[in-house]
Amino acid sequence: MLTDILQSELVRSILGALIAIAAAIVVVIIVAIVFRVTARHRPWAGQLVDTARRPFRAALVVSFVWVSLSITVTDPQLASAMSLVMRILAIVTIAWLVGAIIVFLENLGLARYRIDTPDNRVARRVRTQVLILKRLSIVIVVVVALGAVLLSFPGAQTFGASLLASAGLLSIIAGLAVQSSLSNVFSGMQLAFSDAIRVDDVVIVEGEWGRVEEITLTYVVVHIWDDRRMILPSTYFTSKPYQNWTRRNSELLGSVEFDLDWRVTPQHMRDELDRILSRTPLWDERVKVLQVTDAIGGYVRIRILVSAVDAPTLFDLRCFVREELVTWLHEQSPVSLPRVRVQDTAESDMRRPSLEPEPNPGTGGLFSGDPEAEDRASLFTGRIDVIRPPEAD
Repeated sequence: MLTDILQSELVRSILGALIAIAAAIVVVIIVAIVFRVTARHRPWAGQLVDTARRPFRAALVVSFVWVSLSITVTDPQLASAMSLVMRILAIVTIAWLVGAIIVFLENLGLARYRIDTPDNRVARRVRTQVLILKRLSIVIVVVVALGAVLLSFPGAQTFGASLLASAGLLSIIAGLAVQSSLSNVFSGMQLAFSDAIRVDDVVIVEGEWGRVEEITLTYVVVHIWDDRRMILPSTYFTSKPYQNWTRRNSELLGSVEFDLDWRVTPQHMRDELDRILSRTPLWDERVKVLQVTDAIGGYVRIRILVSAVDAPTLFDLRCFVREELVTWLHEQSPVSLPRVRVQDTAESDMRRPSLEPEPNPGTGGLFSGDPEAEDRASLFTGRIDVIRPPEAD
């Protein structure tokens, strides 16, 4: 008798589940048709269908089956077990659907702010903030879903209350253990909303030039110019100095320097610089300066200052100007090339020092110039007689 009841109840449950799945499929088809028609005039409708199609189907099927089982299953124990399973599946699928909607809203917001345009400072700031908000929202959805799943089990509330009652010391220990991680999380949120750095910003960190490729809640990825990736904690950008070349705008100035000969003509170089810049699209026509910044020793230092729309373009422009001017110096002004001068002096012109004393004019003595001086000289240079004492008899 019990077997017959269970079999009949199982059959009813299976039939009810099949009917619920069929009804869910019908609803999915109707919703898909409505959104496809709407997508002809509203592109966002098609994007929503592509993003949330699978989680919507799963959530709808689980919801319909849950309602069907709650009607067809009459056994209390079986109904309780089936309700627990369906509740957990419903929580998981709804969390999946909410996450897909968050991703859709993120893509919809970022589509209005493109970063592949020349003036993209606002777009990069919005992109950074939206990415941080998306990650934070998904984390919150996952945490809430896990909490809801745990609370679905009988006795979970009592267990949770006992844990909270004795969590004073554990919270202090956990706080000390994750202090570094929490500081990185708060630093990541601060970077997202303080507008200090943004995705695609050009920065100089640890002596390396690169672009901010990704900003997460705990770390920042910098794409170095030679395709390396530098991973830095978020606290680095809130505690250490760094250079941001695109903080307000991306336009930059760069210099090109030459050490040339003194026979160089700065005006001729200035005219050639005008011709060089006029035939390249790398120059943004903002700054064009050629100055003599130093002229000491054997060289004259020429400094050229040019501007470009961003750092990569500026680097290419500096290399182009340097190459063109080197070619011009060789072909049109070879006298301006730097030289090292060596003076070759004839051997006969070189004066050799003598070890013999030079004779004085006149008598050649210590004093000279008049007769009295010669008499004084004779007192020092004449013969000196030696007076010997008389010998005793």
